[in-house]
Amino acid sequence: MRWKIAALAAATACLVVAAVGVLVHLWTAHDIRSRADMQVFNGVYSAMDVYRRTGTPADGAELDPADLPAALRHPTDGNRHTAYDGRVDADANAGPTMWAGQRTGGPGSRVLAVRVNMSNDFHTLRQLDVTMAVASLAALAAAAPLAVYGAGLLARRLRRVSETAGRISAGDLDARTGPTKGRDEVADIAATVDLMADSLGQRLRTERQFTADVAHELRTPVGGLLAAVDLLPPGETEDLLRARVRDLRGLVEDLLEISRLDAGAERPVRARVPLGAVVSEAVTRTGLDTEVTVAGVISGEVIDGEADAAWTVETDPRRLERIVSNLVVNAHRHGDTPVRVTVEDRTVVVRDHGPGFPKDLLLHGPRRFHTGATERGSGHGLGLTIALGQSRLLGAELRLDNAPDGGAVATLRLPD
Repeated sequence: MRWKIAALAAATACLVVAAVGVLVHLWTAHDIRSRADMQVFNGVYSAMDVYRRTGTPADGAELDPADLPAALRHPTDGNRHTAYDGRVDADANAGPTMWAGQRTGGPGSRVLAVRVNMSNDFHTLRQLDVTMAVASLAALAAAAPLAVYGAGLLARRLRRVSETAGRISAGDLDARTGPTKGRDEVADIAATVDLMADSLGQRLRTERQFTADVAHELRTPVGGLLAAVDLLPPGETEDLLRARVRDLRGLVEDLLEISRLDAGAERPVRARVPLGAVVSEAVTRTGLDTEVTVAGVISGEVIDGEADAAWTVETDPRRLERIVSNLVVNAHRHGDTPVRVTVEDRTVVVRDHGPGFPKDLLLHGPRRFHTGATERGSGHGLGLTIALGQSRLLGAELRLDNAPDGGAVATLRLPD
């Protein structure tokens, strides 16, 4: 941006210099011709006075000169007339020339003419043009670094605001531009970004506090409901109520987990574990029909005797299981079978064959209580939110994409 601003300033300066140069040239040329016109007009008056008194032309005056312009050869009256002759004779160092003529008597009489050679004046004009061009180039050469420097100052201030906005969009709600120099539009933008960050942070803190309060307040009543269901006589009604209460308890536990992640109260307990085994165990616990492929192992069978497929990683196995189970449950709930889980090196890929992730989710990331699209089915939008939060806690990267041939793809990369 700095170079664009400097180039724009240089182009503007060039246009101004060119416009001033053209105006000065035209005005000076017009002044030269006006002064020459006045000089020859007065000169022919004096020459005519001398001619009438002496009968001979005065110095500088001529009678019917051969190179007299056609406009003055046959004047229709006895008044003084002027004419401009732009012809240039380089050998004689003559021209352009301003002429003035007047008949010495009545119609058909000879014409007394006076000329003024303007070659010296126009030579001075050309020198003035060259001088202005050189001075303009020198001024432009001096102004260009200043323009680059000034544009750099503006670009740095804008870059600072841009970096702050980028940090806020990445989740750093404490990022602020702070006070900036000057009272211009850039300072207004910086203040607006900081105000937006304050407002957004306050709204998110309010939302997180509300989530935590709701989860804590519901935990005890839900526990009581579950205990009460156990007292019901066995039957279809008891099974239905038990399933609904367990769903409600799962929702409350998810909300509590999200509130702890938001508050930064969670701490991973790391251990070195076999990645393939942990992922397979997490998939098994979901109870869903899912195909698991570990590098060199398919459905639990070793291929070509590759026993080194069980790579170990240092991570929190409980949180890793939580991430994988949430991704698998999300794939079955919102996608379509077959659902496949692939483990290779430090990467876990969960793929379904449903409609894929909605564009809004891919653009803004998972959001609580927001599934993104009706074709993704019902849900609270908490599974992916928890998976993303636990991934960040482990220092892992969770990327959500859609496969070219259809279906959602969630890729988890654990750190080295």
